Amino acid sequence: MTVAQERAWQTLWPRYGRELDGSIIDLDLWFGRHARRVLEIGFGNGENLLALAALHPDHDFLGIEVHRPGVGHLLLQCAELGLTNVRVLCHDAMECLTAQLPPHAFAEVLLYFPDPWPKKRHHKRRIVQPAFVVDAARMLEPGGVLRLATDWSPYAEHMRDVLAASQDFVNAAPPGATWSPRPASRPQTRFERRGQRLGHEVYDLAYRRR
Repeated sequence: MTVAQERAWQTLWPRYGRELDGSIIDLDLWFGRHARRVLEIGFGNGENLLALAALHPDHDFLGIEVHRPGVGHLLLQCAELGLTNVRVLCHDAMECLTAQLPPHAFAEVLLYFPDPWPKKRHHKRRIVQPAFVVDAARMLEPGGVLRLATDWSPYAEHMRDVLAASQDFVNAAPPGATWSPRPASRPQTRFERRGQRLGHEVYDLAYRRR
């Protein structure tokens, strides 16, 4: 981490983050209000989360990221922009989903450009698995949307197949289509720009909670 990121952990983490204590988090208490909420899993350095939070001050945004430098970068930007509607967990996402977050708490769950683990022997490490889909369904309010994006076509097909097998979700793509249009709210992140430089097509998926 940079010196500034280290300083952010010391001075800003108490404002925006919290440690897990094994209990279900009271989001109304943590944010200090009740509002429409969005969860982003694996936010990297926070480009998307920051843009959304700045654009929608009436919504609350919770980000989960295990990479401490990325969290430090987000904390710095939140303070610089004066954002009050962002909270952060720095922990394994699956543990947060299964044990720490209340059910039906989010209008959207975002998973953008997760590690594709391209080698076959590593496919089991991909976050999009049946267990993740069950947890995502539990997080979402009825009618809520799970949004995903990847620039790795085999992973896009894997995501599609895993979601298609779920009884909790229906594909929200336009009639006759598999992939959804890019959400206007999603900024182009460095991961996406890197993929485009490499000639990768970006696949967006959206699934609505039944």
